[in-house]
Amino acid sequence: MKNVTIAVDEDLLEASRKYAQEHHTTLYGLVRDLLGRTVKPGKQPNWQTGLFGLADAAKGRSQKRWRRDELYDV
Repeated sequence: MKNVTIAVDEDLLEASRKYAQEHHTTLYGLVRDLLGRTVKPGKQPNWQTGLFGLADAAKGRSQKRWRRDELYDV
């Protein structure tokens, strides 16, 4: 893999680092993912895998016991 150096405004860099941290990735990962989606759209990762991975990592617990009829209320 090759390294690339880019010049970025300090405010944009700081906001990008914060965004990456909030989305559990690195700035490098964020840029690599963006380039991959833009340049090679056919090679996008499966979004469902990422979504289920985030859900598993959250380890949340619902305090409510749901009834079947409540799940289908719109």
